[in-house]
Amino acid sequence: MVKIRLQRFGKHKAPSYRIVAADSRSPRDGKFLEILGTYNPLTNPATVNLKADAIKAWLEKGAQPTITVKNILIAENILSK
Repeated sequence: MVKIRLQRFGKHKAPSYRIVAADSRSPRDGKFLEILGTYNPLTNPATVNLKADAIKAWLEKGAQPTITVKNILIAENILSK
């Protein structure tokens, strides 16, 4: 099963995240299929850059977003409640 989830990168105590499509069996910071965007929670407000068309394509193929990613997608009006 493919999941759309966060992948952490950045310095110690300064996290940034990539939003990626990855196999559910791969580790959090491991192998992924495609980078779909970035998320930086440290800026005020949080900075989000997304590839909306790629995310919609993965969702149509059956990929499941994690709870956090789902909330980000709803906030960015890519997904509806």
